Amino acid sequence: MDVTETSLPGVLLIDPDVYGDDRGYFHETWRAERYPFAGTFVQDNVSRSRRGTVRGLHLQWPKAQGKLVWVSRGEVFDVVVDVRAGSPTFGKWEGLTLSEANHNQLWIPTGFAHGFAVLSDEALFSYKCTEVYAPECELAIRWNDPQIGIMWPFDEPELSAKDAVAPFLAEVPAETLPPFAE
Repeated sequence: MDVTETSLPGVLLIDPDVYGDDRGYFHETWRAERYPFAGTFVQDNVSRSRRGTVRGLHLQWPKAQGKLVWVSRGEVFDVVVDVRAGSPTFGKWEGLTLSEANHNQLWIPTGFAHGFAVLSDEALFSYKCTEVYAPECELAIRWNDPQIGIMWPFDEPELSAKDAVAPFLAEVPAETLPPFAE
C-alpha cells in the first residue's frame, strides 16, 4: 500500500495492494493497523449515482467526520476543499479520479468539504466515517463557487435541490466553520 499526501495537508491518496488474476482481483479496503491516521470508524455508507451527477460539497460541524472514500463501481472526479477557518490553505481544493480500475482511496480528515462528479454511466461510491451522520450539523458549500474555482468535468450537472442552493463559502460565517488547529 502506498500513501501519498496531496496538496492539502492531511488529505491522503491511498493506492492499496491489489492481487489479481484471470478470475478478478482482491484488495483490502481497510485494516486498522494500516490506517493509523484514520482513527475509529463508526459508520459505513454507499451511494449510487448516474453519469452527470454532482454530490457535494458537504461536511459536518461540530460533529465532524473524517472519511475514507473509494469507488467500487465506475469512476468519479472526487473533490476536497479546505474550509477550516484560519487555515493557510483555506478555500483551496484538490481533485482526483477514483475508480474501480485504479482502486485508489482518499482519506479526508475533518474540516474539509467533500464532493464528487460521476464520470461513468453509474458509480457506487463507498465511504467509512469517523462520526455518525448528524443532519443538524450538516454544512454544504456551493459546488461551483467561483472563489474556490473547482474545474468540474461538466457545467450543468444533476444536483439535489439542497446542493443547487447551497451558500458560497464567503457567505458562510467563519464561526460556523471548523477551526484550523496546527
